[in-house]
Amino acid sequence: MGSRFNQRDQKRKVNKIYNIAITIVSILIVIVAVSIFLSDDGTETKKATTEPKQVAETEKGKVVDKPSGKEEETDSEKEDAVGDSEATEEDAEKEDSKATEEDPEEKAEDDADPEKAGDAELVEVEGSGDGNVASTYTSESWKPVGTEQSGEHTTSFEKGSVDWNEMSKAIASGAGIDEGSMKLWWLQNGGSPTTAIGTVSEGDNPKTFRVYIEWVDGSGWKPVKVEELKTNDKR
Repeated sequence: MGSRFNQRDQKRKVNKIYNIAITIVSILIVIVAVSIFLSDDGTETKKATTEPKQVAETEKGKVVDKPSGKEEETDSEKEDAVGDSEATEEDAEKEDSKATEEDPEEKAEDDADPEKAGDAELVEVEGSGDGNVASTYTSESWKPVGTEQSGEHTTSFEKGSVDWNEMSKAIASGAGIDEGSMKLWWLQNGGSPTTAIGTVSEGDNPKTFRVYIEWVDGSGWKPVKVEELKTNDKR
């Protein structure tokens, strides 16, 4: 009886040791498993935490770089705008200069055009029937050019005389030509002691005018009619 009891007791002890060992092994397995799981989770968490940070830093870097690039681009745009503004101002100045400094030939044509003769309001009238006349004008705004002469007037066709010079002035006024650049091709009596006719042009301008003038006592010579000629018949 004693021997059986000892065997059972010994067997219980062995079973108890086995159970304890199994329990310890199970606990260790659980601990290892938990450790591995926690380790993997921590790595993933750290990786996930690091990546957003890197992304955030990258994005932050872009945000920082972007204003810089934008600022550079803005400065470039400003320079382009300034350049365009300066170019526009230069073009405007050139246009103004071009408008102010007309081509001499065009200016001569404008000045010699009877329709643009000073501020005179010209009216086209029926011509004399001369085939060399392109058009005929007159104006109520034409006035005597004044005179230095006194007493009874005597028409003088002597070049350089006072009367000659005053007739030239009246002819230039009627033709709308600057007297300093006017070429007087011919000056003749107009059919009476108080009338004269001059054929003139300006500089190298081919436009030629036949200007009719008359004497006004105390006031000088006055243009009364202008004919624009097709060709210069006094050249």
